[in-house]
Amino acid sequence: MVKEEILKELRSAKVAHIKWVQKAKLLIEGFETDKNSIPVDSTACKFGCWFYGEAQNLNALKNNPIESMKKIEDLHSDLHNIYLNIYKIYFSHDSQGFFSKLFGKKKKITDESTKLGKEYFSKLRLVSESLLHEINRMERRIIAISSQDLLKI
Repeated sequence: MVKEEILKELRSAKVAHIKWVQKAKLLIEGFETDKNSIPVDSTACKFGCWFYGEAQNLNALKNNPIESMKKIEDLHSDLHNIYLNIYKIYFSHDSQGFFSKLFGKKKKITDESTKLGKEYFSKLRLVSESLLHEINRMERRIIAISSQDLLKI
């Protein structure tokens, strides 16, 4: 693989993650959001697709310890588990009409639910920061490795 391609894919996945978090923030702030635009499944978001696809080749890098990939996987999974709580607040189908269920509209949110959603989002943001830190560490390791070593994976 060519180093520039690997870095481009990694950076694109990182940007996708940042956008995913921003969409969750907009949801918490009351903006109309399509429930499918913020995937709950950690393998369905753009970062997850990259991580469980192309990124698995990075396990072969001699300076990329397996623990690093495991940590990224665990943080990413934690992030989606936290978001599941937010999703349930905003998109559960309790007391919604037929058309709201059909089109995935947000339900009416109480002040208490909004407060809880913001608490979950605070946790989500902290996990996201840790995940970005690990992604940045991986990026530095890729930059540090020789292009010749990258051709071997």
